[in-house]
This record gives sequence, C-alpha cells and structure tokens, in this order.
Amino acid sequence: MPITSVTKDPENLTMTVVADFPVPLQRLWDAYVDPRQISKFWGPPAWPATFTRHDAFPGGRSDYFMTGHDEFPAHGYWEWIDVKAPEGESASFEVRDGFAHPDGTPKTDHPTMRMVFQFESTDAGARLTTTSFFSSPDELAQLLEMGIEQGLTEAMAQIDDVLADLASFAHGIGTETEVLSETQVRITRVIRGTVEDVWRAHTEPELLQRWLLGPDGWVMPVCEVSTGVGGSYRYEWTREDGSERFGFTGEVLEIEPPHRSVTTENFFLSDGTYPGEPTTNELTLTAQESGTLLTLVVTYPSAEVRDMVLATGMADGMEASYARLETVLS
Repeated sequence: MPITSVTKDPENLTMTVVADFPVPLQRLWDAYVDPRQISKFWGPPAWPATFTRHDAFPGGRSDYFMTGHDEFPAHGYWEWIDVKAPEGESASFEVRDGFAHPDGTPKTDHPTMRMVFQFESTDAGARLTTTSFFSSPDELAQLLEMGIEQGLTEAMAQIDDVLADLASFAHGIGTETEVLSETQVRITRVIRGTVEDVWRAHTEPELLQRWLLGPDGWVMPVCEVSTGVGGSYRYEWTREDGSERFGFTGEVLEIEPPHRSVTTENFFLSDGTYPGEPTTNELTLTAQESGTLLTLVVTYPSAEVRDMVLATGMADGMEASYARLETVLS
C-alpha cells in the first residue's frame, strides 16, 4: 500500500492524499499520462476504468468510463488545466474531474472537483501528493458520501503492480492494439523521438512519403496534407511496379499541434469507388522517458467492420511503418 496519509480539510474544502513509491519520478509520471497504464489503476477494483481519450497538455481532455456491477458504465471526464512535465526533481498537472453522459457531455447536475497532482523526487523514489478541491461543503459531503475517498485510495493501491510492469509499456514492444468498445480500437506505439519530430513526420508530405508505406514493396505517389480544421487530405499507395493502387481521403475535424489531431478516413479503390463507411481517427502524442507515446483511437461504423479490419493484419503493416519512421527520425 503506497498511501502515506489522507487528510480531509472541511474548512478549506480539500482532501489531500500522499503516496510514496519506490520508483523514479519519471516512471510514476509516465504511468499517469499513458492511457494504457492509468486504465489499470484509476478505477477501484470493483469499478475498473477505461480511458478512451487522454490529453496530457493544457486545454486537453480525457474521457473514461468505469464498469461495475450496474448494467451501464459510469462515465467521467478530465479537463486539463495545467501541465508541468518532469524537470529536475518535480512535476505536476491539474485537471477538473467530473461526471459525464455516455456521449461525453458533462452531467451538470453532478458535482465536479479540481485535482492537482504534485510529483516530487525522494531519497527512496517518488512522492505523489493529490489534492482535490471542492466547490462547496455540500459538494464535499456529497462526493464523500459517494465514496470518493475509498475509491481514490483503493485505486492508488493498485499502482505498484503497474509500476513494476515496465516491460509492457516501454519502447521496444512494437505496435499494440486494444479493443475499447464495440466500435473503438486503440493502437499504441512508443516512437524513439520527440513529440515535435513525430508530429512533423505526420504533417510534412516529404516525411510521410518516406515512412507511411506499410510492408516493403509499396510507394506513396500521392500525399496531400491539410493542417487546418475543415481541410481535406488524400493519400495514395501503389506497389513499386504501379499496380494495386488504393488510398484514403478524409477531413480534419480537430487539430492541436503538436499533440492531437482528429480526422475522418475513407478507403477508396483504384476505380474511385468507396467500398465502406468512413472511420474517425484520433491521434495523440505524449512525451515519455523512452520517446513519444503515439496513441491512435479508431472509431468504426460497427463491430463487424472493426473485426474485419483487425483481421486484415493491420497492426503488422502499421508496425512496419512505425519502425521505418524511427529510422527516418534517427
């Protein structure tokens, strides 16, 4: 149990949880900003969490749901207020945490709280001080009655196992896919390079044409990029002999350089036909000790389409491209 103390201050409307861990500050930080890792401990054991979006930058947002014994999952969100990445002996981030409807919109009839996560290096490893700020005595009492103290302490008690399992999250494990829901899949890969360099490699045509090729033997003769909301892009590939032409086109829905972009994606064949419905792709780049965590959440029109695409060996083709990207960046 890493928790050192829990202090409730009704006068100042705060609750402070202090926990100590036998790992470096950066390792603890990575566990909180990586959606794969925080999903393994943020929810208490009876209510495991799944983060479908996790932006570790000011102005960003996180969406998550916790599945318990009820018929429907409980949805929540974070609004990222401030982020100070690890530098020297400290780091911190601040979020507003609230309840949400299944579509992600906030539940305005439920309380929210501001949370500050302060990371500090210690002689034995790292200390995390989590301070929750409440808007009123009634909201503090309501959240305590709902079990926030027990839930937070139970959740933090699970971090040790995640911190010990560095091998599952570090650079070198390749491209991974994880089914999040009936229509969503998360694809992750740690790229050895900075967030800024990985972002450039996704937005500059001359770089994209060098690495976004899938298995060997393919070239990318058409690479039209848009970096503005409402703009469209078009990618086309062929085999080196010019055969088997296909491509993708889509629209930019959101863009927040150098951390996040959201686009639609529609597959087309050489005859110009579009055999399926478009997907929505959410790309997020997060700095880690070993490089940049690339997270791509793909939303498919149905579970059947999701399974069909996964069965094509998509992850293998993406791994070939991401391995080539590291070579380009080096």
